[in-house]
Amino acid sequence: MKIGLQRAVDRYAGVPACAALSLLHRLGPKPVAARPPRRILVILLSEMGSLVLTQPMFAHLKARYPDASIHALLFARNRAVLDLLAVLPGERILTLDDRSLWRLAAGSLKILRTLRALQFDVVIDCELFARVSSLFSGLSGAPLRVGFHRHTQEGLYRGSFINRPVLYNPYRHLSRQFLTLAAAIESETMPLGKDAPDAPCEPPPRLAFPPEELRQVAAQLHADFPALPGRRLVLVYPGGGLLPIRAWPREHYFQLCAALLREGHAVGIIGLPDDKSLGQAIVAHCRSPNCVDLTGYTRSLRHLLALFHHAALLITNDGGPGQFAALTPLPAIILFGPETPRLYGPLAPNAFCFHLPLPCSPCLTAYNHRASPCDGDNQCLKRITPEQVLAQARAMLRTAPG
Repeated sequence: MKIGLQRAVDRYAGVPACAALSLLHRLGPKPVAARPPRRILVILLSEMGSLVLTQPMFAHLKARYPDASIHALLFARNRAVLDLLAVLPGERILTLDDRSLWRLAAGSLKILRTLRALQFDVVIDCELFARVSSLFSGLSGAPLRVGFHRHTQEGLYRGSFINRPVLYNPYRHLSRQFLTLAAAIESETMPLGKDAPDAPCEPPPRLAFPPEELRQVAAQLHADFPALPGRRLVLVYPGGGLLPIRAWPREHYFQLCAALLREGHAVGIIGLPDDKSLGQAIVAHCRSPNCVDLTGYTRSLRHLLALFHHAALLITNDGGPGQFAALTPLPAIILFGPETPRLYGPLAPNAFCFHLPLPCSPCLTAYNHRASPCDGDNQCLKRITPEQVLAQARAMLRTAPG
């Protein structure tokens, strides 16, 4: 679904639904959760890149509740991330199809029956920007429902049935906030989670690929694009995904890619099939056989991460690719603006984040449904110059392997 439709449905249907469900919970029986919990559900529907940042939370839950059966609910398009992270057995990952409103509605009825049948003791709702996840939590039948809550702040109304409410903290990295949600299961402080682990989260472990698989990916890449062998490959992700305001200007990418090519590097434009027109525009501007359009080229997330092993550098807008690079040896330059690396920066040490903290940046928050007031004029990104990014790219390429 397009993000505008998601916001409209969430606002006009989500608010009354949350209010009605709050009333039902207030009047209905109060089931008692097992201590320690036997079954835990983690809901993280929409954020593909942020799934990488949930790894410390899953590790904490497994260590704190070793006998519990932990499940996850997410959109089907994001499942590949959890499969690669291997934080849960595949049969414990529940998915929803959100490609259309009809598919989401039909799938929701089926998934609610599954949730009720599994009889969860605890549901942890990790969502920041929507109400649908809180409705799944409230209808799951779980006695303990953990989730972000606005408390005294002007956040999204998500009902009063979240009986383990956690204060969303926009100054704390998201990986630590996920840990606060996990700690809220047993926390007795006010607000909940003051006793959450405070140590820095460790970088995610790098995914191991069989050498033969990497050789096959390289052989196919070089067969498809004969100009690439012998040059260091810089991968560029210029797309903004569902939020175009997160994208660095196209003209800046034109200048950056042309400069990298002049310095003897190869450039590959990556992205989804929807990014094809942008990839072709950059290739047409550069007019070099060493600049290739790889949008829609990778067959899966695993294929993309295998491709990362054959590149020297990734330059990307804020989004999934920057988080996925943390699972590989690939160094990355990530361009933040409407959002901030203080909240969403990768945990890996091989990433450099640009962020120009204008008085209005960051402007996409859990308090405004990720709707920016700047009407597309993202000066926080426009003022990061190609020369600045090129200088950082040169520095990282000097120390990058390969």
